Amino acid sequence: MTPTAPVFDIQRFSLHDGPGIRSLVFLKGCSLRCPWCQNPESQDHVPVVAFYRDRCGEYLECEAACEDSAILHGSFRIDQAKCTLCGRCVAACPSSALRLIGEAHTPEQLMEKLRPDVPYFVSSGGGVTFTGGEPLLHPHFLDRVIDLCRAESIHTNVETAGVFSFDRWEAILRKLDLIYFDLKLMDPEQHAEHLGDGYETIRRNALALAEKEHPVEFRMPVIPGFTDTRANIDAVAALLQRVHKAGIHLLAYHDMGEAKIDIIQGSQPRLGLARLSWQRLAEAQDSFRERGIEILNDA
Repeated sequence: MTPTAPVFDIQRFSLHDGPGIRSLVFLKGCSLRCPWCQNPESQDHVPVVAFYRDRCGEYLECEAACEDSAILHGSFRIDQAKCTLCGRCVAACPSSALRLIGEAHTPEQLMEKLRPDVPYFVSSGGGVTFTGGEPLLHPHFLDRVIDLCRAESIHTNVETAGVFSFDRWEAILRKLDLIYFDLKLMDPEQHAEHLGDGYETIRRNALALAEKEHPVEFRMPVIPGFTDTRANIDAVAALLQRVHKAGIHLLAYHDMGEAKIDIIQGSQPRLGLARLSWQRLAEAQDSFRERGIEILNDA
């Protein structure tokens, strides 16, 4: 059986997710529930119909197209309990107020969409970055797509939160040109409180990838009051030193993910944090440098 995966977005001309000009492939599904998640629409495995109220002209062509009586007249347009994700309402909406997030793709279908970008990859030393969500939740799909990319000399990178079976999927990881691995909360109690399960798996996988010389680079999102504490930076730096990694990518927090919560009726909390200031980012950078860790990239 041909593997498929729910792709919810393809973003082109990225300069911050690996070398060169890159196309980002976003896959749905994640094992963690980070309260600062920038893509809350990515967390669940199943597709969802999003509703952009500011675009809606109240034409209600969606209601005429829906055969499942799943159209609501209130503040949100879709009755998720009745929706069968057929997509008729999305096609019928004249103002693009409805969007199906997460459409099943085969590896070959995805490659057809990526091939037009190859000239940009070649000219810039770029490639494809798989992100999400957690792309390693779709190993059979990813395995096939990576093979197709390798056949056309396309550089591949994956961005992972680290919750996966290393022994089961190491052969797939070996095919990648680059792995971006996120380190978030390194205290197991804080991890459990804010992110959910997976702390030990993340820690073991971080150690295994580095010790077995996979092309891994580590990243940390700088979230005020969560990851930017002295204790957490100390713990992240200690892990990097243990695996002989002298650099880290720091990702500056922004609150754009909160704007997406309402379009899917998501349950993610609103932290009410302002976008990370350049001053606070510089302080985090200095904290790592004081511990002998180089800053690889500012994002």
